[in-house]
Amino acid sequence: MELDTAYMITVFVTMFVVIDPIGIAPLFLALTRGMTTAHRRRVAIRATLTAAFILALFAFFGEALLGFVGISMPAFRIAGGILLFLTALDMLFERRSKRREDKTEEEHPDDPSIFPLAIPLMAGPGAIASVILLIGERPGGEGMITVLSITALVLMAMAVILMLSSYLDRVVGKTGIDVITRILGMLLAALSVQFVLDGLAAFGFGPGPT
Repeated sequence: MELDTAYMITVFVTMFVVIDPIGIAPLFLALTRGMTTAHRRRVAIRATLTAAFILALFAFFGEALLGFVGISMPAFRIAGGILLFLTALDMLFERRSKRREDKTEEEHPDDPSIFPLAIPLMAGPGAIASVILLIGERPGGEGMITVLSITALVLMAMAVILMLSSYLDRVVGKTGIDVITRILGMLLAALSVQFVLDGLAAFGFGPGPT
């Protein structure tokens, strides 16, 4: 199987930006405030495994579900691109962080691994849409294996970052995290526009997907 480097880079950047391990790290600290290091580690692992299961489920059955309800992949690509663009705007103007911080102020059970960490912070609508869209870019085994492998890699990075989040918070600081979030938001905005253009091209508007 010939690997498409450009496609792999696109998948990695998209999934890393949408799942956003660096942005979730300070929220993880807030949600696990008062927990021991061992308890935090268990929460991080449980949350990432749950998110991986949800995203894998949509990777295998997402397109079939779209076909069942009569939604074409180009239409979903356009809608998903718009959704990702709105996510990018939230990242650029801090609305995404504000909403996440609001969630941490609500009452949560002692174990936040399923909600709100796995759902909707890790495997939210943007991540689910991205998985389906990216596999749709390369139908068949190549796209499925590439997207699942890279998504697993991103989630492994997420688990490591969450377990080291207390150190990250001290080293990078709030300003550093804000800067990184804005840079990732710009990348996501460009990728989301490309998704919309590819969807429009499938309907005969403009050039085909690059």
